[in-house]
Amino acid sequence: MKKIILGAVLLGFSFSASAVAPGGPGCGWGNLVFEGESGLPVHFLATTVNGTSGNKTFGMTSGTNGCDTTGALTYSGESLLAMNGVLEEVAQDMAVGHGEALTALTVSMGIEQSDRAHFDRVMHDNFDAVFPSQDVTAGDVMGNIHAVMAKDDKLAVYSS
Repeated sequence: MKKIILGAVLLGFSFSASAVAPGGPGCGWGNLVFEGESGLPVHFLATTVNGTSGNKTFGMTSGTNGCDTTGALTYSGESLLAMNGVLEEVAQDMAVGHGEALTALTVSMGIEQSDRAHFDRVMHDNFDAVFPSQDVTAGDVMGNIHAVMAKDDKLAVYSS
């Protein structure tokens, strides 16, 4: 049951994670209708117009509606660990060297299945470097994970 709940949370996060200006900053009829407006209600309405009519998707595939897909997507939200409150579960799994939260983390980081057992071992061996104190933040943990990965020949390719 725990695995199903964690999977649902991660899946939900992947659907709700938004990139800055997918398709471009003025993409879709909602952006056209509410151009120049700001605030949560207007953004919500513009997103609803874009989503319900499918015009943003059409615009991205056809190059119309102010959409452009040549730029790189970015994400400026919170870390996956902070968003889902799974930091403690990842710490517990990392301490023992395996577990569902650790597997979910490797999947979200794009680590190939063939490298996941190695990731688990490396993180277990470097637990004190990843979690140097009890009050470590999710951002610090992710930074520490990437630092440990960067020092490992096999995992360095996944570290950014």
